[in-house]
Amino acid sequence: MLALGVGAQSAGTLFVSTPAFLIPLLHTQLGLDLAAAGALAAVPVFGTALTLVLWGALADRRGERGVIVAGLLLTALAAAGAVLVPGIVPLIGFLLLGGMASASASSASGRVVVGWFPKRRRGLAMGIRQMSQPLGVTAAALVVPPIAAADGIGATFLPTLVALIALSVLCLVALRNPPRPKLTAQAHAAASANPYRAGTFLWRIHTLSALLVVPQFTLTTFGLVWLVTEVDWSTTAAGLLIGVSQFVGALGRIGVGVLSDAVGSRMRPLRWVALSAVVVMLALAVVGGLGPVAVAIVLTVASAVTVADNGLAFTAVAEAAGPKWSGKSLGIQNTGQFLASTAVGPGIGALIGLLGYAGAFAAVAALPAVAYLLVPKADRSAD
Repeated sequence: MLALGVGAQSAGTLFVSTPAFLIPLLHTQLGLDLAAAGALAAVPVFGTALTLVLWGALADRRGERGVIVAGLLLTALAAAGAVLVPGIVPLIGFLLLGGMASASASSASGRVVVGWFPKRRRGLAMGIRQMSQPLGVTAAALVVPPIAAADGIGATFLPTLVALIALSVLCLVALRNPPRPKLTAQAHAAASANPYRAGTFLWRIHTLSALLVVPQFTLTTFGLVWLVTEVDWSTTAAGLLIGVSQFVGALGRIGVGVLSDAVGSRMRPLRWVALSAVVVMLALAVVGGLGPVAVAIVLTVASAVTVADNGLAFTAVAEAAGPKWSGKSLGIQNTGQFLASTAVGPGIGALIGLLGYAGAFAAVAALPAVAYLLVPKADRSAD
């Protein structure tokens, strides 16, 4: 169940991440400035944000398997449209629709993990599940630049189409909804109560997670073009480094999840990650002129640190919301993150145009500093 959840989420992430690695081509060959190219790359992210809560509510009511399979098939249709129909305007439409469909796995696969794993193992399991996003970005970083250079924009969605079809078949055949506990009438009423009325815990996690996602998407959206245009790397070498750094980040999510199980808290490691994100973004602001080895090391560490919070926050939200609200709450959690991510393309693109890459990286470091102050002092669980 965990492997299928990771695969489904990774396939959706591959679709959503593909446009970010078209930015150099859009910028240099089609003449789009960074803000416009970044806005196009943000279209599927925006589409995802529109439907996360709806998919989560559907998973709460109808179960995870059908939601994931339907979303994968709809995303595959959007990928096929991107392959077959040329032109920027149709591409924008398919990116929006595919992003809306891919949100299904984001909301439902988290419920699969929470439902199948006991609390003492959820940090590890959710850390593995949260590998999905960096694994999808890694795949995009490795396959999109060479395909785009050789065959154009449309062909870059072929690997995504194949992955989506394969995962939809696997999930249809093998995925099973987690067991739902039988509750007494009193326990059912307690589990159905709105967890957002019980305090500010969930809202604080949603807010700080939206802040922490900005450094992460700054690197995934502009890391490649920074390496190519500012540090004079080749597109192939830059794509390889981005892919490696994202893979390291995927492993880091597992490590942080294991750490949270070991210390018995999601909040303490989350506080450490937020503080570390401040440090690595400031380091990126000064490393550009220090040589390729220094750039590679700092970017790899920064990519690992800036993705490490997701699994901790995701697990904390699911545990605090309880089984009757986890789908909706995870949808709200992801909606905030994806809305913040949508603003990264045009917003950070414009900031880079104003301040340069170093100034933009330094400015972004302020956001995890604020997030650090918002981390709740204690965990909360409905288990």
